[in-house]
Amino acid sequence: MNEDLERALETLQKGGTILYPTDTIWGIGCDATNNRAVMKVFDIKNREDTRQMLILIDEPSRIDQYVMDVPEIAFNFIDAAKRPLSIIFQNAKNLAPALIGHDHTIGIRVVKDDFCRELIRMLGKPVVSTSANISGSPPPGSFSKIAHSIKEAVDYIVVHRQDDVRKSSPSDIIKFGEDGEIIKIR
Repeated sequence: MNEDLERALETLQKGGTILYPTDTIWGIGCDATNNRAVMKVFDIKNREDTRQMLILIDEPSRIDQYVMDVPEIAFNFIDAAKRPLSIIFQNAKNLAPALIGHDHTIGIRVVKDDFCRELIRMLGKPVVSTSANISGSPPPGSFSKIAHSIKEAVDYIVVHRQDDVRKSSPSDIIKFGEDGEIIKIR
């Protein structure tokens, strides 16, 4: 796993894209602070850049590096979550402009997968996470279900967990409204 981590890290540091397993489904990722890399992910997915993508971080304490005024209740939700939970926060900052929604929001998930956590820790920055499919197609449940065109388009494919056949699914998503209300998205 160490060589795989090193190669994925090197790719991210050079502004490249990776295909990698997360704590949910296989994703396409890049350095979330590199706008050119983010635009490449949009191109790989044939996705309009008006549709947002999530970022993954390794620790809840890092949320405030990318969001102004983090609601204290967010940490309670993260701690209590039984399944992977992505939260859409208001007032994103310090990220590639293409990642930040027109409404200044960003989706963040504190990842629990050991490989992802270590990769993010080594990079020292969040990593983009978007499902490894062409926009509009269903997300792949395993590595073997990822389209050949996606595999050819990324700069590095992580070897870790390619043989894993457990069915995976996307995260739950909630959003904190400006008035503090909690909205379940998925």
